[in-house]
Formats: sequence, structure tokens, C-alpha cells
Amino acid sequence: MKKEVKSVKLYGYKRPDGLFGIRNYLLIIPTVICANEVARRIANNIPGAKVIPHQHGCAQLEPDAAQTFRTLAGFGLNPNVGGAVVVGLGCETVQAVELAEKIKSSGKPVHYLVIQESGGFVSSVEKGTELGKEIYKQIKDLQREEMKFEDLMIGLECGGSDTTSGISANPALGAASDLFVKEGATTVLSETTELIGAEHILERRAINEEVALKLDEIVKRMEKRVLDMGVSITGANPSPGNIRGGLTTIEEKSLGCIYKAGTSIVKEVVEYAERPKQKGLVIMDTPGNDIESISGMIAGGCQLCIFTTGLGTPTGSPIAPVIKVCGNDENYKKVSDFIDINAGLIINGSKTVEEIAGMIYNMAVEVINGKQTKCEILGVEEFSINRIGPTL
Repeated sequence: MKKEVKSVKLYGYKRPDGLFGIRNYLLIIPTVICANEVARRIANNIPGAKVIPHQHGCAQLEPDAAQTFRTLAGFGLNPNVGGAVVVGLGCETVQAVELAEKIKSSGKPVHYLVIQESGGFVSSVEKGTELGKEIYKQIKDLQREEMKFEDLMIGLECGGSDTTSGISANPALGAASDLFVKEGATTVLSETTELIGAEHILERRAINEEVALKLDEIVKRMEKRVLDMGVSITGANPSPGNIRGGLTTIEEKSLGCIYKAGTSIVKEVVEYAERPKQKGLVIMDTPGNDIESISGMIAGGCQLCIFTTGLGTPTGSPIAPVIKVCGNDENYKKVSDFIDINAGLIINGSKTVEEIAGMIYNMAVEVINGKQTKCEILGVEEFSINRIGPTL
């Protein structure tokens, strides 16, 4: 049967740097955990503003400090964000002025404040609210313009996996990924821990030897981190829930995971929260932790994520819609309030993989053009930055 795909037009918010967002948010960014509460209060005072509290920004070794900066900057630079207020404490590693300047390089309106220089907690909230409302007035009436698939970057994620993930939801998402790539979009496969044991399959699809070697490098690096701690990856991955769902080895989980990449050529391998330079299928080095992985892809520029699950997990993001696809009827019925598409229809014979792929494609188009996902309606918004080393 043919894929159920409609002829479509896409509309988004064009930013000064030429990128297109599919949402239009004011983002309040704390540079450090110590600024979280001030940032949260500022966001609460401005209609529709988003905030990304986190536990990092200070007492980090240089690789972690750089990754934290890159992730926070990536969220500010994400085209779903129309403008930002950066909130710093003053004595942290990630400095507010540097972060604000990085985001401002995109041409977006950006302000920053430093709590230690703003007269205290209450004064900082008042000042930040004033700055945020100034930006909000500049972006709130922006109108959508026609965009192309080439302007689109989509993150591919799976979480709460079971045996049905690899035989229904993931293959359907892989087929949808191929559709997006064929149209000119970029799709991003993540979760390096869930490539272990199956990386050779993806390496054979690499566009060149350099990309294949980079893929091999990130997998070996992840394995080494585990071994350096003197422990086994088993127990953490597959997780207890994965095991209850029938996945008994990391290889089984990985073979299911890579279905999300479809059959497209692997064009590039990038670091966590790094923006891809190539169009087409890209792999990003992220952990298997769902929220850290999604946050990394969004920091890398993804305007939308599509998330498959067998067991069900209500993971969302503050600035990017997350479409949920469940792999089986039983769990879809249990958690349908946060699932958008039931790929269990493949297993019960009602739909083919190609038909569910068409449903994913068509819903993605609707979400790009403004339709809210179930997690957006519920207000499910999580953010987390991957950590490399210890807190000092």
C-alpha cells in the first residue's frame, strides 16, 4: 500500500539569521543553578515565556563548562526562540554577558542581567521582567511565512522501549525519517549508548570513511567511560523497564533503536548540542537518557522531536514540540493522554509500517504549522544537560 502522505506547505517564523522556527517563544535562560529561581519568577511574569532551569553552570571542569555553555547557547539560538533574557548570578563559570553575546550573534533581541549587580532577588526579578516584556512586545506579533523542508531539522528519539518499539514504532519512524530526508530535511539520530552492538550497520551506510570512523569513535568513547568506572553497562542499559518489556541485552535494544534512522545515508556525526553542517541523516553523540538526549538535539537546532515508546513516557521540551508514537495497543490505551499516534495498529494488522509512517509525516506537518502535540497541551516541559565529569 502507498504511504498516506498529503501534499503540503510549511509555515514558520523567519529569524534574522535566516532560520525558521515552528514556535515563537521568549526564553529565560539561567546561566547557573543559583539563578534558577530568579529566572523562573521572571518567566512566570510574562505571558507564554519559557524557562530552562538546570543544575550546572559552575564548579565544572572545562569540557563540562564548554558543553553547558554550548547547550544553553544552542537553546537561545534555536529558531523556535524569538528572543531571550539571560540571567546570571555573577561569580559562575558560564558568564551571562558571554552567553548573551553568543545568542545575540543570530540577530535576535537578547538582554542579560546579573543578580549580584542588580540590587538583590526582588530587584532582579523586577528588572528581568521589564527586560523580558520589552522583548516580548517585539516578537509577539510575528507572523508565519512559507518555509521549505530544507529549513527543518527533526530529532529522532526513543524511550521507555520494549519489544514492540523495534517492530512497530521505530520502523515506522525510520520510514518517516526517510520521507523527511527525501524532501530535503535533516533528521538527527541520537543515543550513543543505544547504538552499541549495532554501530557496524550504520557505519556501512556512512557517506565516507571519515564519518564511519567518527561513529566508531563516539561508540568506543561511550564504552570506555563505562569501563573506566569499573562497572558494566548492564542494569543501566537495558533499564529495568526495558527488561520487563522483553529487551534482555544492549544489542537487542540497539538493533531496535537504529530502525529510527530508516535507510538513509549517514551524512555526518556531531558532538552533543553541536549544530549539524550537513543536510540529511545525522547522528549526534548523546546519552540514552531521554531528556538529556532531546535537549542536546534541540540545542543543536532541532525544531521538532518525534519520540517512540513501547512502555510510555511523557517527555516534553520547553521550546520544541515532541510527537509521541506508542508501539502497542495495550500501553497506548493506558497512557493515551500523552500519546499522539498508535503504532500498535501495525501489530494488530490494521495498518502497515508505511501507513503509520505516513501518519507520522502528516502529523509532523500539522505540528510544524501550529497544531499542538498532546504533551504541549499538557504543559510537559523538561530540560537537562548531559554531564561528562564530576562536580568540583
